Order: sequence, then structure tokens, then C-alpha cells
Amino acid sequence: MLLPKRLPSRKTFLFQRSGDFFFAVDEAHCISEWGHDFRPEYRRLREMMDQINSKIPVIALTATATPKVQSDIVKNLDLRNPNIFISSFNRDNLYYEILPKVKKSQTDESIVRFVKGMKNKSGIIYTLNRKTTEELASILEANGIKAVAYHAGLDAKLRARRQDGFLNEDVQVIVATIAFGMGIDKPDIRFVIHYNIPKSIENYYQETGRAGRDGLEGKCVLYYSHKDVSKLEHLMRDKPLSEREVGAQLINETVAYAESGVCRRKVILSYFGEHYLEENCGNCDNCKHPKEKIEAKAQVQIVLKALKELDEKFATEYVVNLISGKLTPQIKMFRHEGSASFGAGKDQDPHFWNSLVRQMILDGLIRKDIEEYGLLRLTDKGKDFAKKPKSFTIVLNNKFEDALGDDEEGADRGGEEIAADDKLFEMLRDLRQKQAKKVGLVPWVIFLETSLQDMATLYPTTLEELEKCQGVSGPKARRYGKPFIELIAQYVEENNIEKPDDFVMKSVVNKSGNKVYIIQQTDKKYRWKQSLKIRAGKLRSSWKRWKLLQQAEQN
Repeated sequence: MLLPKRLPSRKTFLFQRSGDFFFAVDEAHCISEWGHDFRPEYRRLREMMDQINSKIPVIALTATATPKVQSDIVKNLDLRNPNIFISSFNRDNLYYEILPKVKKSQTDESIVRFVKGMKNKSGIIYTLNRKTTEELASILEANGIKAVAYHAGLDAKLRARRQDGFLNEDVQVIVATIAFGMGIDKPDIRFVIHYNIPKSIENYYQETGRAGRDGLEGKCVLYYSHKDVSKLEHLMRDKPLSEREVGAQLINETVAYAESGVCRRKVILSYFGEHYLEENCGNCDNCKHPKEKIEAKAQVQIVLKALKELDEKFATEYVVNLISGKLTPQIKMFRHEGSASFGAGKDQDPHFWNSLVRQMILDGLIRKDIEEYGLLRLTDKGKDFAKKPKSFTIVLNNKFEDALGDDEEGADRGGEEIAADDKLFEMLRDLRQKQAKKVGLVPWVIFLETSLQDMATLYPTTLEELEKCQGVSGPKARRYGKPFIELIAQYVEENNIEKPDDFVMKSVVNKSGNKVYIIQQTDKKYRWKQSLKIRAGKLRSSWKRWKLLQQAEQN
């Protein structure tokens, strides 16, 4: 019989089984400052255990621990010669996709289209704040989707009611902050959408892990923008320096995942210390639409030489700046502008070097020492490569600036993550290649691949329809769009294709926005009246002065 007794920490228990006692520490990653949910009180667990009985066995459990966090658990709980059991972090039934986050109305419409495409299947949408959960839930409701908001600001009874509604399938979608999810064991959640970038890969892995627990389909979509990254960094401004440094590195790892052009599964598993042997998982956006590989043997040697020259004492940003020949204040301070590596790779842009470093880490040529604030270290494999260089091909990271520029950029994303017409998609890619050569640009500057996927789904045959595709603004459609819509129109006619019906997005009234507008207009009217009164007063004064002058002249 199990007799649990809870210690002061809410996730630590003292169990008794057949006369023997043992401690069980759940969510053990909380003991490490490198864990995604660090709690200082967890540091005192060993002290409490010793006060009870230092010889009682301990079991520590967690689903999200990097090698560094695992080391901290062993150290801080003083586990002597522990048996460590690690299951694979791979969830091969989960599909991972990153979409550029455009202006709010378009992102909301993209989500509505996606959820409608899931045909009443259960899902969770995570947002960064309470206000967004309420607004997005209202938009989903207005478009015929059963959705409710869930956050810590709601009454406990209302939260429980909404959670039960989701578990009982009276509600299709929960729009929530991270307050939702702990202890939720609904096996048939079919999608998890992140409206904002999470604070760490651990958070992302834990939250996406709530999809497809029955082993069937699970779609994990993250909307990414640089503005959201800035918001996360801004939220850390009042925290202690050490906590800010740790937080910044965790955010940087998540950004690297979002922007990576290689297999997303490979990046996630590598972060947790697991080496994924497959080159293509076939179940993420990068693997379903692989990009062209580039030979980078010579550039790998440049990076390895730079790290050796720097005594492995610097992080990625510094190394990239050095190789690119960017004379930063830090490089001046360390007097590295005179080093052999300074400007050795100025023929390539920083985007290339960041892509290369990331893939050298994934391939095990170098490693990032997260405990030492992300310093890059050479591995034995990297040292061997330096002695005997061989072919090394890479894929460039995805660029999001084009789809995130101004509010004009970007457009809708349908409920399907792949093109509806693979044949048309390949024809559009070939056309993009030809157009890029004609104007002397790289292909993705013409249109992103996500834009081509939307074209192969929506079949736009006018410039106005083309603007509805993701990443296609009005100016871009007019500049590059004509040959694309002509190709699509010909393809539609030759194959008797029926174009999808236009999607009608229903919006909700922004009451707070209306209040602001009314106040602004009332204020404008008040100031206008005040201005008229002042001018009238000045005119009356001038007229009185003129009358006095007239009388004086007559006298």
C-alpha cells in the first residue's frame, strides 16, 4: 500500500511501500537554474531529506532535462552513484512547423482557417498574455468554433468548468497561457499552436508534447516573429543579472530552432543530448520541403581555425563577427582585429556563418558549453576534421525578415501544412529559379517557399488573389507576380481545376478600441471648441483696441 506524505515542496513526496520509505521528487528539472521552471526552494530539498533521514533512497523524475540539467539534479540532490534511466525524447507522430507571424488580423485568420481545417478535432493555443487569450477565443467563437479562454486571472470554478468542457469535448479549443496543461492527460489532442515564441525549448517540448499522446496525429505550429523575441527579453529586464543571462541563452536556443533550415526533430533531440541518425524525419516543414544543400568544407575549416585561435573562449556571435570582419567594440577590446581569422569569411554574410555554426554543432564538430554562457568548444570529431577535411554540406537557416517587415507583408495560411498540388508547386519553384536568375537575385527574395505552397493551394489567377498568399505584399505581387499568375491560370485551365471558395473571416468588435476612439474624438472636439473660444477672445480684444484707437483719433 502506498502512503504519500508531502514535504514543504509541493512536488516532493515521502512514500512507503512494504515497510520501506523513499523520497520521490517530481518535476526535478526545477532544481536547476538551467531548467525551464527553476524554483529556488528546490535547492533545499536535500537539506530537508537529511533532516528526516539521509539514508532513505531518492527517485527524481522529469520529462524535460538537458544533460546540464541532469547533472544539476544529481549534484543538488546529492545522488551517490545513481542509476539514470533516459527514454528517447523523440515523438515521431508529432509534426513540427514554424510560420512567420504577420500582422495580427492575418495571423488570426490563419489560425481560424487552420482550426476549421482540423474538422472539430481538439487543440490548444498558447499565448503570452491573458488579454490575447480572451481576444483570440472570441474570434474563434465568432467563426463558429467552440473555444474558451483559460488563464490564471479567471475564477477557480470557471477555470475548472472550462477545463472539464475541454476534456468532455464540449469545447474544441482552449486558448490559454502556460497556466493550462499541467496534469492534463487528454490523449486525443490533435494540435498545439503557439501564438508567441516560448521562453525555452523545454517549454516548447513540454507544451507540444500534449498533442497526440495516443500515438496518432499531432500538429505543432509555432508563429514566429522578432517582435515576440524582444517582448520576452523585455520581460527579463528587472531580473537579477545571472537569471537574465541564463534566460537570454534559453531564448537564443529557441530562436535558433525557429530559424533553422534543417530537420526540426534533429534540433530538438540534439538540445536534449540525443543524436538523431536520420537525415530526413519526413514529419516537419523543413524535411517535407527540403532546401538545396551547399558545400561548406572550406568554411568549416575557417570556423575551426578561428575557435582554436580564440582558445575556445567566445560564443557564436563573437566568432561570426570576427570571421565576417565586423569591427565591434568587443573585438577592439580583445585586439582580435589583427588576428588571422578576422575577415577570413567576409565573402559570406553573417546569416551563412550562423547557419554553418548551428549545423557544425548538430554534426558534433563543435559543442556549445551552455554552463559557460554558450562558449563554443572543439570536439574530438572537430579536431579530426581539422586534420583531415572532408565534404560538409549545409542548408541555410530560414529568413523571416521578408515576411515580417511592415504590416503589409504576409498573408493567410490555410489549414493544410503542405501544398495541395505538388505538381504545380514544383512548376512554381522552377519558375522562381528562372525569374531569380533573370533579375540577379536569390530565389527566396522573389517569393518564399511558403508563398509558393499557398499558390499551389489557392490557385491565385489575379494579382489581388496573389496578395492573399503568405509573404506576398501588394508591391511584391506587382513587381514579381505576373508570370506566376499566368502560369497558374494556364495550369487551372488545362487541368479543369476548381478553385477553393473564398474564405470569409468574421471579426469581433473591439470594445476597448471603440472606447479609445470615442474618447479621442471627444477630446478632439473639446480641443477644437477651446481653440475657437480662444480665437474669438483674441478677435474681441483686437476689435476693442481698434475702437479705442478710432475714438482717440477722432478726439
